[in-house]
Amino acid sequence: MAQRIKIRLIRSTIGALPKQRATVRSLGLRKIGSAAEQEASPSVLGMIKVVSHLVAVEELK
Repeated sequence: MAQRIKIRLIRSTIGALPKQRATVRSLGLRKIGSAAEQEASPSVLGMIKVVSHLVAVEELK
């Protein structure tokens, strides 16, 4: 079974680069405080690394 993680948007994307805004949207996040659950695949972990200053990540059991 693949590990699941919860990603929450904690900072605004107003000052972020357009590429970072697109990454946040592709993770399923819209507004500050919104959260999404994703599988911890290498592609998702790479997207999180790009916007790590905007999101908070926690592991789900």
